[in-house]
Amino acid sequence: MSLDIDIIKTRANGDYRLSKERGECMISVRIPGGIMPAYLLSTAQHIAETFGNGVIHLTTRQKLAMPGIKYQDIPAVNRALEPFIKDITVEQCGIDVEDTQAGYQSIGGRNIVACQGSRICQKANTDTTGLAQRLEHHVYPQPYHLKIVLAGCPNDCAKANMSDFGVLGVAKIEFSSERCIGCGACVRACQHHAVDCLGLENGKAVKEESKCIGCGECVLACPTLAWQRNPKQLYMVKLGGRTSKKTPRVGKLFMNWVTEDVIHQVLNNLFEFEKEMLAGNPVYLHMGHLIDRSGYHAFKRRVLDGVEFNPEAMVADRIYWAEDEYVANMHVKAIGHG
Repeated sequence: MSLDIDIIKTRANGDYRLSKERGECMISVRIPGGIMPAYLLSTAQHIAETFGNGVIHLTTRQKLAMPGIKYQDIPAVNRALEPFIKDITVEQCGIDVEDTQAGYQSIGGRNIVACQGSRICQKANTDTTGLAQRLEHHVYPQPYHLKIVLAGCPNDCAKANMSDFGVLGVAKIEFSSERCIGCGACVRACQHHAVDCLGLENGKAVKEESKCIGCGECVLACPTLAWQRNPKQLYMVKLGGRTSKKTPRVGKLFMNWVTEDVIHQVLNNLFEFEKEMLAGNPVYLHMGHLIDRSGYHAFKRRVLDGVEFNPEAMVADRIYWAEDEYVANMHVKAIGHG
C-alpha cells in the first residue's frame, strides 16, 4: 500500500511526519538496534539530496530521518527506500514484505533502540543488536505504539528505564573459590561500579546473592577468572517508563532472569492487551497509561497468560509507580521571595 497525502495527514501509514505549512514531510528509516550496512548511508544521502532539503537527522531512536520531502515525491521516495527495506527489514530481520518498493507500512511500533551490546562492549552481557532484529517482527508493521529499548547490561546506557518496555541483559555469575586469591579487585569494582554486594571473608571473595543484579563487573575485574558469566542469556525487564510533558516516570522492574523466549511470549500478549485496551483503535499512548487504566494485576494476568517461564524467572508481585510533575512546579518559587 503506497502513501498519499490523505494517509499522511492521518498518520495511518508510512514512517512520515507532516509539515503542513510548507507542504512537506519527513521520512525516517527503521534500523532495529541501530546497526546498518555502511553502503545504505549513500541511499539515505541520495534521498536527502534528491527529494529532501539536503540534511539527515540522526534521531534519538537511532534512525536516519530525511526532512523536506514534497508530497508529490512520496511514491519516488518509497521506491528509493527499497535497499533499506530489503537489507534490514527482510534480510536482517526476516520479515516478509509483499512489496519492497511501497515504503514502510506502519509507524505504530517505534524503532527498537539498543546499546552497542556484546558485539562491541566488554561490559555487555547480551547481543543487543541480534535481539533487536529478532524482536522486530513483533513491532513492524504493528499499528500500535510501543517503545522498546535494549541495554546489554544494567548500566543502561540506552535508557531502557525510560521506555515502555525496557530489556537489560543480565548474567548469573558463577564463582570458582579455588581460583580466588583474595586480592579484592572484584570487591572494589562492585563498590564503585555496581551494588556493593561483594566482600572478603577468610581470604576469599563472598557475595550477598540477594543484592546481585548480574551486571558482570566482578568478571571484568578478576585477574584469575574466579568470577565467570554463565553463558545462558538472561534478561531484566523494566515496564512503563516514559518521558512526558506532564508526568514523566522511570520504569519499574517487571520481570527478572527471564530468557528471550519469555520476552517473545510476553510481547505477543502485550500487543493484544494494547489492542483490547484501545478497542482496536491504535491511539498513541504510552504503555504506562494503559497499565494505569487496567490496574497492574489485571495487566499482569493478561500479559502473562499462557507464558512458559524458565526456572530462574521472577515476576513483580506489585509495582509502585513514582512520577515527576512539570505542571505543579513543585519546590520552585520566584527568586527574591524568601
